Amino acid sequence: MTLVSRIVLLCVLLAGLAGGAVQAAPVSEYQPVAGRQVIENAFPEASRLEPLDGNRAIQALYAGEQLKGYVYQSLDFVQTPAYSGKPINAVVVLDPEGEIRAARVIEHHEPILLVGIPERKLHEFTDQYVGLKADQKVTVGGTSNERKIAVDGVSGATVTVMVVNEVLMRTAHRVGVEIGVVEGGASNRPPIAQVQKDGFQPRSWQELTGNGAIRRLRLTRGQVDDAFKGTPAEDVDRASPEERDDTLIDLYAAYLDVPSIGRNLLGENQYQRLTRELKPGEHAIAVMANGDYSFKGSGYVRGGIFDRIQIRQFGDTFNFRDLDYYRLSDVYAEGMPDFNEMAIFIVRQQYNFDPGTPWTLELTVKRQTGPLDSEFQVFPLEYQLPDQYFTRPEPVLTEEEWLESQPMWVQVWYQKQFQITVLGLGIGVLLFILFFQDWLVKKPRMMRWIRHGFLVYTLVFIGWYALGQLSIVNVLTFVNSLISGFKWATFLIDPIMFVLWAVVAGIVLLWGRAVYCGWLCPFGALQELLNEIARKLKIPQYTVPFVWHERLWAIKYIILLVLFGVSLEAMGTAEQLAEVEPFKTAITLHFARSWPFVVYAVALLVVNLFTRKVYCRYLCPLGAALALPTKLRVFDWLKRRKECGNPCRLCDKECEVQAIHPDGHINYMECHYCLDCQMTYFDDHKCPPLIVKRRGRRRGHNAPGHPEQIPVAQVE
Repeated sequence: MTLVSRIVLLCVLLAGLAGGAVQAAPVSEYQPVAGRQVIENAFPEASRLEPLDGNRAIQALYAGEQLKGYVYQSLDFVQTPAYSGKPINAVVVLDPEGEIRAARVIEHHEPILLVGIPERKLHEFTDQYVGLKADQKVTVGGTSNERKIAVDGVSGATVTVMVVNEVLMRTAHRVGVEIGVVEGGASNRPPIAQVQKDGFQPRSWQELTGNGAIRRLRLTRGQVDDAFKGTPAEDVDRASPEERDDTLIDLYAAYLDVPSIGRNLLGENQYQRLTRELKPGEHAIAVMANGDYSFKGSGYVRGGIFDRIQIRQFGDTFNFRDLDYYRLSDVYAEGMPDFNEMAIFIVRQQYNFDPGTPWTLELTVKRQTGPLDSEFQVFPLEYQLPDQYFTRPEPVLTEEEWLESQPMWVQVWYQKQFQITVLGLGIGVLLFILFFQDWLVKKPRMMRWIRHGFLVYTLVFIGWYALGQLSIVNVLTFVNSLISGFKWATFLIDPIMFVLWAVVAGIVLLWGRAVYCGWLCPFGALQELLNEIARKLKIPQYTVPFVWHERLWAIKYIILLVLFGVSLEAMGTAEQLAEVEPFKTAITLHFARSWPFVVYAVALLVVNLFTRKVYCRYLCPLGAALALPTKLRVFDWLKRRKECGNPCRLCDKECEVQAIHPDGHINYMECHYCLDCQMTYFDDHKCPPLIVKRRGRRRGHNAPGHPEQIPVAQVE
């Protein structure tokens, strides 16, 4: 677009705004570009769009003068945070009947989708919504039934697609309500109100009309004439200027089941007779009128329908038949005017009428325009039963209905109960191991079986099944949320990650980084198990000289600082650079990625076959982030002796991650808490100081080691 055309377009828009008019715009002006593509795919014939008068966020699509549908962006209606903590924006196109014709995510900040799962997977997911109605219930996964439609998820991005599902369907429902194709409250009605049957109080006509128990609709001839303007019946029965203010009908309506209304209007005998006639779930309404227009109509025949009045509630309408009609012969309310037409109508049980919810008595005025043709106009009398006349019980929801009413994070937690339970049991087992480690390490064979079994649990369940691989991206997201505005919902959206982070926070403060890296990291477990297999297969093992090992530690801290600095300026770039972690490839996506990522992850695992946990020791920024607060740990439960390091160096030679320095002390910032050194510490057949002591005790059984300990016989 040239500069001149941009200026002209801006002037047109400003002129339209200044004049209060809604200006149509070509589809090519719709922003963003991806949104225009969605519109063109759904309605290629659409040529222009106009914002709705009542909600300018909704654009009506036209092909010439024909309405084709509506388009909107989800961000204008909901800002549900996804896994990244930022909302997802989607363009959705509805047809005039409220059916989804196109849906596409045009903006997101999800790490797993930025670099990981191909974007086409997300588009294939949203394509499943084409053809669904705006008021349908849709879930991710499971099976479809009469209440809900199930769509397939995206492996590795479960939380993200659940948020996308909520965004698409919640906004479609809201827009459907706005354009009038979805009834806002009909699908989620409150429990039916219970009418107060006791506490009768005498009330006059003025009091009943004053408190809203009796409602009125007065139509003049001029009002009706105005309603028919522009129709073929505009000049039929038109009032003269002098007659415009004359009353055509003065209509009153009242709900009779409440004693303080019904008994005052009907009198005791007539009210009791009526209540005996009513069956459970039925309701009585009094209609009274003066004027030239009859609400019953002269064309009513026995067995037919009263075609001039009907009830509307929750978007449903229902008419009255002759069996629903009772003659109202007399009234007793003090001060009540005379009426030339009165009736009692019964709302039958099948309509599920709710007396506590507003309803409308609709009066239809008909004008004949030909022998078989006529025009209709509907005039509503709005009725709301006063609050003092009814109570409403607490809603009794099914489990599924209750769940649908909860925030997104509650729904996710509820759906992942099994994973949360199994994760909780695993964490309980780990805490048992930690608190009773001194007893367990004295049984080396059993301890090794326990450790290898737990590593398999960490890899298979926490990693590959529950997708509970923590990442440096989580740390960066948390830090950025503290800067930009912390929200619990951002972190509660994924229960497995939330529970793991809560546990890790406690573990780091109590034991340091070591426990997570050695027991709960799925990629760490994968490396260790592969290295154990390599040792069984007699693959040679190589140890990095300590002088180099000590310097290579610094790499992961440098990577951490770079990622943190970049995240302060561009979080999306930091998330892409975080691909230095192979976690997404090896754990979250099960190696189903493009070949460069797979080659990188496999290369790290191959190196690990010869030297244990090279990635964890030298490259992992998450390990570096967890190591920083390790100095604040509460417990130092890894025992050492004065002989450790001088003269004995067995443990530092055996430590597979080289966390024990040559002087014998343990570097907790690099330790993985495998407990191998503790098994050696308590093994008097392996630990040199214990071996010396054991041999000394054994020699002492035959000859004392020191002369002063030789027993001396006493001579009398």
